[in-house]
Formats: sequence, C-alpha cells, structure tokens
Amino acid sequence: MMRKALTMPESTPLELSSPAKINLWLRILGKRADGFHEVETRLVKVAVADTVRVSLQDSPGIALTCNVPGIPTDESNLAVKAIRALEAKLGRQHGWSLHLEKRIPHGAGLGGGSSNAAITLKAAHDLLGQPLMESELLAIAAGIGSDVPCFLLDSGAADGTGRGEQVQPADFPWQLPLVLIKPPFPIPTPWAYQRWASSQELHGVLYAPQVCPWGEMVNHLERPVFEKYRLLPALKSWLLEQTGVRAALMSGSGSTVFAITESDGDAEALAEKARVYCGDTAWVCATRTLG
Repeated sequence: MMRKALTMPESTPLELSSPAKINLWLRILGKRADGFHEVETRLVKVAVADTVRVSLQDSPGIALTCNVPGIPTDESNLAVKAIRALEAKLGRQHGWSLHLEKRIPHGAGLGGGSSNAAITLKAAHDLLGQPLMESELLAIAAGIGSDVPCFLLDSGAADGTGRGEQVQPADFPWQLPLVLIKPPFPIPTPWAYQRWASSQELHGVLYAPQVCPWGEMVNHLERPVFEKYRLLPALKSWLLEQTGVRAALMSGSGSTVFAITESDGDAEALAEKARVYCGDTAWVCATRTLG
C-alpha cells in the first residue's frame, strides 16, 4: 500500500538530455499468448534530443509543463507514469516538478515519449539518492513501455527482444550521418502491429533487407504501414534514388522514414532536397547516430 506523501526540501532541478532513436532493424517473429508480438530489434540513439528537467517540490503531486502545445501534461504522459511507477516501487510519494523541452516530434517512431519516460525515471531516481539497483529500474521501465528500457542504458545502441523490452547494450562503433523525415501525421503503434499479419507488400517497393556493414536493415512494420499510408513507400523509394544514400528505412511504426548517407555533407544536401520534395508540413532533420 502506498504510504502518504513525504515532505522533502525543494531540490535544484536536474536537467538531462533525452535522445531520440531509430530502429536499424525490426523483425516480427510472431504473436505471443499475451497479445504482444515477439520482436528482434536494434535501437540506436541519435543526436536529436529533448531536454527533461526534474526537481523535488514541497507541494505534493506532479506538475508537468511542456513547450509544445497538445502534448498531454496529465497522468497519461509517460513521464508522469514513470514517476508514479517509481513511487509505487518505493512505497512513498513526493512532490515533483517536471518540464519537457520537446524537439523530437510526436508519433514519429523515434521514441520521444519513451525516452522522456526513461530519463525522467533516471533523474527522479538520482534525486532520491539512487535507492534501487539497475535491474529494478529496468523492470520499472519495461512496465511503462517496450522502448523505455533502452534509454536507461549508457550505450548508444541496444538490442531488444521479447516485445522489445528485454534489452542488452550493443557494440556499435559507427557514427552514421542520416536524415530523418516525418510527414505531418502520426501512426499509432498498436494499429501497425494489429495489421501486420494480414497486410500485403506493395508492388515495386523495397522491403528486402538492405545489407550494410552494421547489419541487415529491415522493418517488418513497413508492410502494414505502407499499405495504408502511401506517401511513406514513395518517400522511401525516393530516398533510395538519391545521391550519397546508403540505405533507407522506416523507423519503428513510423511515420518517420530515414536515410543513412555516405557523409555529413550528403546528409545536409539531402535534407535540403527533402524539404523541397516533402513540402513545408514535413519535419526534416540532418543528424548522426550516437553509436
């Protein structure tokens, strides 16, 4: 049973970077008895990041603010859920002030919400004196969402199994230049998985693994997502035709499609071309992996 809220002195805010991720591969092995899908995935952090600021407050409850209108600031936000899960594990409540400075677009397949939850969990745990073991924190993170545990790891890349929540640091010596392109619509992750088994490939679209020095890039969720959102396969095909592109793929359940390029210069040039190709409503960003 949760004990009553404890009054603690207000703390200096702890401000941490909350990076995005891409999936270099995402293979679906089948549906599990619990309704989730068994997956194998490689998640790599990229140099696009939100900022999470967390502090202890005298007043009880959780006060969450965000610089982006429309981002929920109530109990449905994963960062708030992370605090609640930590309090439930410790059996006590505190007063918290959270602020999310968002740069990662919402509903993009880039793990922004999961990253915010993990970094909030880490910051809150640090402010409380780190009472738990890493394995306990990872278990809390897994209960919040499948992508959350990977953002607790210090490594730039992680391999996920199970429903994605069983993570291990991955050896990833590359710092890959890339371009991220998110069209002006999100894609619900549960919907993409639900449609996977019954979906069909589109003619003329590359779904086969793209063999690269860092592994075979493939995303099984492209099949259901591309079937409905026809802009995305067109975007992937266009990217693969561009000079300096080594591979292109959808990240997670989308809607972001990314291209890995030969050089930073190629990434910058491609980003400029993509802004013209996609129009003003798309979010386009040239960046690098943090491997």
